[in-house]
Amino acid sequence: MFDIGFMEMALIGVVALVVIGPERLPGVARTVGQWIGSARRFMNSVQADINLEVSKTDELKRLLDEQINIQSAHEILEQTPVESDNRKPVPRAVPSKPKASEPQETSTEQKSESQVKASDDTPLAGADNGASDRSPNNKHD
Repeated sequence: MFDIGFMEMALIGVVALVVIGPERLPGVARTVGQWIGSARRFMNSVQADINLEVSKTDELKRLLDEQINIQSAHEILEQTPVESDNRKPVPRAVPSKPKASEPQETSTEQKSESQVKASDDTPLAGADNGASDRSPNNKHD
């Protein structure tokens, strides 16, 4: 900001000592330091606000450029001739629902396994038939 070297600071100190006097110089130096500190904080705050606004402006500029590119792409697409012979319809998946007038047929293949097992009286092969002997009342020693 300011280009003040050691010699300039020493000269300002000597002049202040002569003009203000040694009794009041510490109080004046403290007050000047507080002013300088508050001025620096204010300048940093203003600089941060300016940087924030510049970044927002850059973001808006980028968004506008993207919008212009998108609009130019849309214009190019609208100007491009489309031949109806080369266009293929887009297949759409439509769920097929049975009509109310058609009765639904139920085949034996559509039975669930629980219905098939319930209708069988024979035990399944490989099943442990001795499992019923292991009840809590039947203790094996």
